[in-house]
Amino acid sequence: MAEEIWKKLKSGSDIRGTAVENENNEMDLTKDVIKSIVLSFSMWLARFKNVDFSEQIIALGHDSRVSSRRIKNTTINALRSIGVSIYDCSLASTPAMSMAMKILSCNAAIQITASHHPYRYNGFKFFLKNGTISHKNIEEILEYAKTQYYSEPKKIKGIVRTFKVMKDYCQFIKNLIINKLGVNEPLKGFHVVVDAGEGVGSFFVSDILDPLGADTRGSILLEPSGKFSEHEPNPEDSKAIDSIKGAVLKSKADLGIIFDCDVDRVAVVDSDGTVINGSLLVALASALVLRENPGAVIVTDSVTPPQLKKFISEFGGIQFRYKRGYSNVILAAKEINDSGTNCPLAIETSGHAAFKEYGFIDDGSYLAAKIVAEAFKLKSENKTISDLIKTYKPSLEHKEIRIPLEGEEPADVLASDVIYEIKQEFIKIPGCEIEKDNAEGIRLNFTSAEHDGWCILRKSVHDPALVVTAESNTLRGSEKILESVKHMISKTNF
Repeated sequence: MAEEIWKKLKSGSDIRGTAVENENNEMDLTKDVIKSIVLSFSMWLARFKNVDFSEQIIALGHDSRVSSRRIKNTTINALRSIGVSIYDCSLASTPAMSMAMKILSCNAAIQITASHHPYRYNGFKFFLKNGTISHKNIEEILEYAKTQYYSEPKKIKGIVRTFKVMKDYCQFIKNLIINKLGVNEPLKGFHVVVDAGEGVGSFFVSDILDPLGADTRGSILLEPSGKFSEHEPNPEDSKAIDSIKGAVLKSKADLGIIFDCDVDRVAVVDSDGTVINGSLLVALASALVLRENPGAVIVTDSVTPPQLKKFISEFGGIQFRYKRGYSNVILAAKEINDSGTNCPLAIETSGHAAFKEYGFIDDGSYLAAKIVAEAFKLKSENKTISDLIKTYKPSLEHKEIRIPLEGEEPADVLASDVIYEIKQEFIKIPGCEIEKDNAEGIRLNFTSAEHDGWCILRKSVHDPALVVTAESNTLRGSEKILESVKHMISKTNF
């Protein structure tokens, strides 16, 4: 196999690629590539975790994508051939697979998913007892896959058992709501609509909301077909947000919830159509935890506006703005707690959220359940969840562009060079300040009346690209900020 394929498949701390053939009968995740990846993961476990193949037990789940069953079958056959045993968890959310890791006597868990990506894509997320594996670990696994040096097939094949992890998981989420509200049918009279986007998230209706007495009429795209025919399964996608907002207003619901395909990300819509995602969702989640954790630290990703820091401070908390990437914010939160400071929440503006009380498992439905319970209580006071964040004023405009990185040097090196050169140029501009409190890339504050905003230029977590995020409180201010950045890039050697 060409060496380029292995570089292409790395996506942060995940593996992703095309898994449905294009018009030229091409795709990344062929049978041979899948076998190479999962056998390499098993070899990585053997070498780095000192667990022999015959002693390895791996829980395996998948999302609703059209390619997921094919990948699952190839994965099972490959792992069994070297003596690895499998718990087949079938259709499951990514957070449920993290739970399977803790319930079962497993060495690891694998979720077959490509999160919010289009239906042609698929991939792998890997879990160990202490959470997901790192970017560096993915590089090690793909290096093994590239060399294709594996153990020989064994005479004694691994055993395959089935395990219905979603049953245990749904009971856990139901208990969260029951414990918050205190009765067997705590959501009776409360109207919630869910947009599952043809992903895994329909369980939130059938196995959580309905049994708890909620009215879920008007919920949409619950069939887990994995074709994503109406919109991308992405809580940040404008078409997806229009979909759940329309469902809420049409049904006159109290609350709307939208998940990504594997349910580790979420956004919500209030009864009046107010969309709560991005930094608004970070503000809402922060408000929920700071009432019980005064003075605590909230870890967020790097693309949050200055007013979020002010909002968290007014709620008695401290924002720690860190790098983009859900694994990054979770790692930072764990380190803060290990240092002796209370940090109850790690959250990304993309909709990833992980709570200390839940072992920092990245779980969209856990946050959704907390929001549902809170919204139900507020309704009895003639309030909505928007009342919790009414003092938070989001920026007037938000825009983002991606600039591909192409060259002989690795993307990380190219990104660093471009960011360094831009920094030298922007230092000279009146009304532009370089943010010192910044964990990645370069963050710029614009104080002129024409711009009145900020931007951050950083390397993409998943792709060989620069990402420029800009926000402004002036009409067309974000556009002008992005034009300034693009002009500066054109003056570099990039």
